[in-house]
Amino acid sequence: MYEVVIKTEFSAAHQLRCYDGKYENLHGHNWTVQVTVEAKDLDEIGVGVDFVHLKKKTEEIIAQLDYQNINEVPPFDQQNPSAENIARWLFQQLALEFNSERVRVRRVQINEMPNCGAAYFE
Repeated sequence: MYEVVIKTEFSAAHQLRCYDGKYENLHGHNWTVQVTVEAKDLDEIGVGVDFVHLKKKTEEIIAQLDYQNINEVPPFDQQNPSAENIARWLFQQLALEFNSERVRVRRVQINEMPNCGAAYFE
């Protein structure tokens, strides 16, 4: 089994609904994203998954959030834009693009700050 990992980032604001504290106020982060994809084997050129393509697709998806108030971007206009929910959303979007019999998205981690974040995996 092989793992391919990419990292990228975006900047956006959010507020946590029904949170009893300062994070219910609108605030921003420089978010970091780490995506791990696993491959059972390598393709004909010795690659599990093209990490350039993986990073490009990841950045296309998170571009919907970049420099936005995430609370105004579906599905987060209805769902709390927590790091956990953003990680699951990105995981599901990437799984639609990459999952096959040979390759699958393994884990997506979203960090709001360098030492605080959440991951989603199945």
